[in-house]
Amino acid sequence: MSDRVEVSTFSRASAALPRLTLVLGGARSGKSRYGETLVEEAGVRGLYLATAEPRDDEMAERIRHHRARRGERWATIEEPLALADRLVIEAKPDRPILVDCLTLWLANLMEVGRALDAETTALVESLSRLRGPVVFIANEVGLGIVPENALARAFRDEAGRLNQRIAAAADRVVFIAAGLPLILKDKNP
Repeated sequence: MSDRVEVSTFSRASAALPRLTLVLGGARSGKSRYGETLVEEAGVRGLYLATAEPRDDEMAERIRHHRARRGERWATIEEPLALADRLVIEAKPDRPILVDCLTLWLANLMEVGRALDAETTALVESLSRLRGPVVFIANEVGLGIVPENALARAFRDEAGRLNQRIAAAADRVVFIAAGLPLILKDKNP
């Protein structure tokens, strides 16, 4: 598989998206908007794989905000748990996928008691079978203070491990801070 997925319907402005892009950042850093822009600049209608579930008013408002910002340019599928399988089914050369976000997916897995190593391994192993470009969004949660309780520390550690595994497989990794991108890795600049 080549490092880039060429898509004949892409605009001249971007020509191609890398096969796998990971966009990391803190809360409200601009990472989702940056990832959306990558897909939108490709000039095709993207697929938004949403992992969030509206379990409280605050999360429902975040979801409403994201949907309103995306508008009709996107198809949306909500997939809180079976991310690897859904990616393999949905990935197509002419339709980039944005996964928002890996961190919520991990939290969903923890909440229902899934085996995290098996689930993240399945996701990483599925990446080589994807037939189209994917942009993953994830929170960088390890930059702050050490969490007080064991569950929060376990979540932080698992998120860090997941981000490292996806970054190792990715062609491009971008860190967003204050809305500004910092390219950490780019196999084909």
